[in-house]
Amino acid sequence: MSHPAPSISHIGFLTPGNYPDEDPLAGLEQTLQLLEHGERKGFDSAWVRQRHLEPGISSASAFLAAATQRTRHIELGTAVIPIGYESPYRLAEDLATVDVLSRGRLNIGLSAGRPLHADLIGPLAFDGDWESHDFSHQRVLRFADNLRGTYIGDQQTVIKTPFGPQRPRLQPYAKGLIDRIWYGGGSLRSAAWAGKNGFNLLIGNVTTGEETNDFFLAQSRQLETYRASGGETRRVALGRVIVPFDSADAVTRKRYTDYAAGRYERTLSPQGERRTLFAQDIVGTSEQILERLYADPILPYVSEFRLELPYEFHDEEYRQILHDFVTIIAPELGWKAAPILHRAAS
Repeated sequence: MSHPAPSISHIGFLTPGNYPDEDPLAGLEQTLQLLEHGERKGFDSAWVRQRHLEPGISSASAFLAAATQRTRHIELGTAVIPIGYESPYRLAEDLATVDVLSRGRLNIGLSAGRPLHADLIGPLAFDGDWESHDFSHQRVLRFADNLRGTYIGDQQTVIKTPFGPQRPRLQPYAKGLIDRIWYGGGSLRSAAWAGKNGFNLLIGNVTTGEETNDFFLAQSRQLETYRASGGETRRVALGRVIVPFDSADAVTRKRYTDYAAGRYERTLSPQGERRTLFAQDIVGTSEQILERLYADPILPYVSEFRLELPYEFHDEEYRQILHDFVTIIAPELGWKAAPILHRAAS
């Protein structure tokens, strides 16, 4: 079955932000440099994962605050922050600050539900009976309300400050940030909820199999549900794990092939009670990768694409993957680099 030709106008990349357990500074610094490198290469956005209890970025807001001072044009994003561990008010303060520092370049990706490692982190993060804590979508709505800049209290509510009396609201107010909230959708329910509430949608290479074992059919249904639920005018970004060979040496090519082979079995059937479906990693020459992408039934229906970098690769491998993707693959998907004056040489 043929599909319409893709027409991608925005490309981003998602990095895991790995670091050696004994030297976190080295890895975090390399990740900051990778974001700078991606900006020079012409990527439109760079996204970071937020991971807990792992040698990776545990605070996306703190990391991206640093990234705002190392980049100038590229959009920055979180993909995703599990809001279950966060205060909707304090997180809004932190991310509004990051957006102001970036001059309006921040994208906020969130997820709801009981967060990973709750049995270990829950007693450390919460007081009292944390098992009954609210992990629902409602926390995302509370977070969004805080970003709107609505004054707290009524028209007569005033607080005393060193700057004189002021009507209270979350500070700083980051104009436009409310429109750059993304929800990490992986089920029909979450897709419908994101569309109904006006959030942008992040979809990737992991989804939930609902009445099907076919990854692409499940994701197509989710995208259709999102559009039908109110998301027809919102942004959708599709993510895929892509590892091009073109400028890699023979040893690195074998490493890439072994990586994909080690993850292949999980793509054959739904995994776990939640019936998690995984897309196959797309590894090979750019010609082989493009053949796979042209057959992807989701790609023609989005205009934003996110290159998901694998875990535990080396910095030089990440740079090689970014180079091959942006110079060979992305242009064949319809993408053109945005003109930026005085772009630094790569």
